[in-house]
Amino acid sequence: MAFQEKQLPPGAPLSAKALNWIDARFPVTSTWKAHLSEYYAPKNFNYWYAFGSLALLVLVIQIVTGIFLVMHYKPDANLAFASVEYIMRDVPWGWLVRYMHSTGASAFFIVVYLHMLRGLLYGSYRKPRELVWLFGVGIFLCLMAEAFFGYLLPWGQMSYWGAQVIVNLFGAIPFIGPDLSLWIRGDYVVSDATLNRFFSFHVIAIPLVLLGLVVAHIIALHEVGSNNPDGVEIKEKTDSNGVPLDGIPFHPYYSVHDVFCVSVFLIVFSAIVFFAPEMGGYFLEYNNFIPADPLKTPPHIAPVWYFTPFYSILRATTSDFMLYLAIGLAAYLALVMLKAKLNGSAKIGILIVGVAALLGMFVLDAKFWGVVLMGVSVMILAGLPWLDHSPVKSIRYRPAGHGYVYLVFGIAFVILGYLGVQPPTPVGTLVAQICTFIYFGFFLLMPWWSKMGQFKAVPDRVTFHPH
Repeated sequence: MAFQEKQLPPGAPLSAKALNWIDARFPVTSTWKAHLSEYYAPKNFNYWYAFGSLALLVLVIQIVTGIFLVMHYKPDANLAFASVEYIMRDVPWGWLVRYMHSTGASAFFIVVYLHMLRGLLYGSYRKPRELVWLFGVGIFLCLMAEAFFGYLLPWGQMSYWGAQVIVNLFGAIPFIGPDLSLWIRGDYVVSDATLNRFFSFHVIAIPLVLLGLVVAHIIALHEVGSNNPDGVEIKEKTDSNGVPLDGIPFHPYYSVHDVFCVSVFLIVFSAIVFFAPEMGGYFLEYNNFIPADPLKTPPHIAPVWYFTPFYSILRATTSDFMLYLAIGLAAYLALVMLKAKLNGSAKIGILIVGVAALLGMFVLDAKFWGVVLMGVSVMILAGLPWLDHSPVKSIRYRPAGHGYVYLVFGIAFVILGYLGVQPPTPVGTLVAQICTFIYFGFFLLMPWWSKMGQFKAVPDRVTFHPH
């Protein structure tokens, strides 16, 4: 198509001419229409749907505050802790920027966890939004990596020893483990080389991947359309112009809605930043205000709260637990062979992998399987679109029993998170092991329990009560 500018009337204002000139060379107006003013979202959105926009806001806060922190931070083992103290004490408003960044990290995970919970409750991972969900899981993995790499940078006691413990976990991998740990650290211990490479990943590599995934997540979402609390596809019923009958333009209706949610969020966020930035040691640990000392180990090393559910799974995997884990895996393999509606080759593949894992449980160390379970506990989220066989998407139209399943899963996840910040005890380990079974059982048994019970009829149109 030949290059052509839109013809404007002679008296058109200068701003219209400038926009027309840009539109002929860059799709500003068409992008605005496609993703905002003419992007039709379901008219029955509730406040659960604001957490996606809040996540985008927190991402902007983290990037902006991170840029200002990098201006004064020194990625050097001898200077890192002092540079953070310099930011806190001598840089004008440096303490505010640092507290916004540290509080923003926890806020990011709070918002993302709630965003994922909404997707879980309303089936936002179901067809045709599988790719939207997979991009979201990729974003979650990038957030975890970004938080881990940034955790070392203050070079405090908990930063140093937390990184030491997590990197050493890779040493449990057979054959390549010790060399992999050495490669990640860049030295035989966490040192200046580790700090430099973690700084590079935290500031450059991971943010680039994260931004790309966020853009892909939004593009994929706007291609298939947003889900809604009823799980009804609004694109299936449109008027003569192709506009969904149950859709309204995202702007101005939901942009105003999001502005209100952003205002409430910023009030709460500001209150934490100004009055409780450490949040009792959960957002910023007290040991991290002590310079890193390789010769003095803190009495209790634990990651930040947003890692602790998965850390609890790692810590719960003891040598005694391996027997119960093997029994559970054997029972699950039997269930798959007898009840799963899969073709023969798929069943054979699952059986081979399962038997290999069973044999490995009696050969390989429990520490290795703890690392495996910790990794699988995150990666299993990507399988949700294919594990959920429910005939309806939304929790609104599922049997009441499904609500209790979600509730038990949520309680187990919270308990795992709480136990992860506590020193290990025999009772705590036993509870964590039970919660680990509940966590994995929720996902692995989903193909069966998601089909059980009496489902309610899903309406043809979204249920909406104007207010």
